Amino acid sequence: MLLHVTHETRYEYSPPVETAQHLAHLKPLATGSQKLVSHKLSIEPAPAQRSEQADLYGNTRAFFALEATHDRLVVTAESVVETSQPVLSPAVARELPWESVRERFRFRKDATFDAASEFVFPSPYVPRHDDFVAYARASFVPGRPAFDVAMDLTERMYADFAYDADSTEINTPAVEALAQRKGVCQDFAHIMIACFRTMGLPARYVSGYLLTQPPPGQPRLVGADASHAWVSVYLPGEDDGTGGSPGDWVDFDPTNGRQPGEDYVTLAIGRDYSDVSPMRGVLHGGARHTLRVGVTVQPVGEVVDGLPQTRTQSPSQDKESP
Repeated sequence: MLLHVTHETRYEYSPPVETAQHLAHLKPLATGSQKLVSHKLSIEPAPAQRSEQADLYGNTRAFFALEATHDRLVVTAESVVETSQPVLSPAVARELPWESVRERFRFRKDATFDAASEFVFPSPYVPRHDDFVAYARASFVPGRPAFDVAMDLTERMYADFAYDADSTEINTPAVEALAQRKGVCQDFAHIMIACFRTMGLPARYVSGYLLTQPPPGQPRLVGADASHAWVSVYLPGEDDGTGGSPGDWVDFDPTNGRQPGEDYVTLAIGRDYSDVSPMRGVLHGGARHTLRVGVTVQPVGEVVDGLPQTRTQSPSQDKESP
């Protein structure tokens, strides 16, 4: 599937900002099921400095600095991505019980290093808490394969939680969202990751986009989509007598109760939202601001001259920092 993604972030400042520095994660990753065909990042007003580099997890991070007074900032990322249905690596031990996965990540002297180990530990938005263990236990049935545990937890969360954009803020603790059983995709991803990590299994945060289908006979609403988030769970490979062959990361979306397919676009991966927020910045001035984010994901055939056929703008549920 060939998809055109437009992500526009618009800030209005009062009083104006004198100087600013920003980091943006807005360039989609290249993965085994995703190829980046093209990408363009437009910034208004034009920055005095601008650079791009890969971060620790392989995401592309754009830096830009504004050194002149400005009362608005518009950042528009346009990308064309070719996606395909993710395929589970044949090396993955799909039937491996979750307890065996946990044992592979217990600390042992002279154990072979596995990069996935980093995603077993707490992170800023994903702390350890007994409430996560209590909720996770119904899915972590003794002897159940880790893949089946992840699928069961995904479906349980979809049934148990309500999507409510007004119920949480960017800094709402995951344990609070768990207690109230509602939130947005960011909250659900953090909760599911916390469940896995507290049980000793690695899980990471994935930010991206989801192609939403409109009701029959209605056009796709430009700007009605928002950035999405889901979870990637690590499944080790078959044990070859040396601690196990390389495994693979497998994605699950608790917001929609399913595994991501070719209708998903991966933007960035990290320990949690703090590693991959679409936009963040340090400002001098601009005590108050308003934020509007519009995201559109369309098949390329529905785009004319690089622009969506219909253009409207509405606020999204993105939780981006100033």
